[in-house]
Amino acid sequence: MNNRGISDLIIALLPCIAAKERIKIINSINNEDELLLKSKRDIEELLKRRINRTWDINELRDRADRIDTISRMRSINWVSWTSTEYPPLLREIYDPPAVLFYKGILPHPEKSLLGIVGTRKPSAEASSQAYKIAYGAGAAGISVVSGLAIGIDSMSHRGNIAGGAPGYAVLGSGVDEIYPSSNRLLAKKILDSGGAIISEYLPGTRPNKYRFPARNRIISGLSRSVLIVEAPEKSGALITASFALEQGKDLWVASSGIQPSGTLFDKTGTLKLYEDGAEMINSERDIFEKWNIEIADNERNVMNNQGITGVKELVSNMANFLEIEV
Repeated sequence: MNNRGISDLIIALLPCIAAKERIKIINSINNEDELLLKSKRDIEELLKRRINRTWDINELRDRADRIDTISRMRSINWVSWTSTEYPPLLREIYDPPAVLFYKGILPHPEKSLLGIVGTRKPSAEASSQAYKIAYGAGAAGISVVSGLAIGIDSMSHRGNIAGGAPGYAVLGSGVDEIYPSSNRLLAKKILDSGGAIISEYLPGTRPNKYRFPARNRIISGLSRSVLIVEAPEKSGALITASFALEQGKDLWVASSGIQPSGTLFDKTGTLKLYEDGAEMINSERDIFEKWNIEIADNERNVMNNQGITGVKELVSNMANFLEIEV
């Protein structure tokens, strides 16, 4: 922690303040003592608007201190927007979180992350493609960031970890409130991979549907590029796509997300993105080309062999889940 103490954590607790406004408050003070001297009127003058809630800054300071202590007891870290450890691409978005809570190890600031998201009810083709692209990216040292949801998110996390890269998941709840609970083991694997579970929400915050759209801006904010594998028109993945465009990120759709696969799977969202100009990705090789990453022939052969093993593992796992023979 720097000489700012827990001032930025206190600012994160101020009620009725938007994310962008919290950054403005952070920029207006140099240390905790300065913050404790500011009244509600001072904050209103800084933000140039009325705030319809009152607070006791000393009570907020005590609460922040408790959160800091309890977090460390639970192996939960937090990093402020002012810290050099804060992910640099996320710092650049319009409304970055004042504070990020995380378990594990944050991504290296100089490494590019690939955002992969999609529907919770994917087709078999989309599930397989998400796994394979994430696997190939992982084998090339590229980490995937996604939302730990069932469906495309889970397949992307699993493929990337199997490929050998540290994984990153952003939650719409506290980092100690894994949602869905069925993905607790996957969350552990992400941590074991050397990655992190990340959230802007306080530890202990339960998942709530209104928090997930906000967390999607963090997924895209952390990413160099965002791939939407398969999604209906009202999918949360489309919210991530909108944030990616607002943030000036590359936005791509997977080929499986625009190819017919029967009436059971809704691809209207990815089809519209493609019609609106999003480029199509067939495999991780397309991503390497767009990122100007050269893969030597011997490395490519190793990745192809690993990929075959990964796909066999995927098929086997899906078969076991569905209780069918392969």
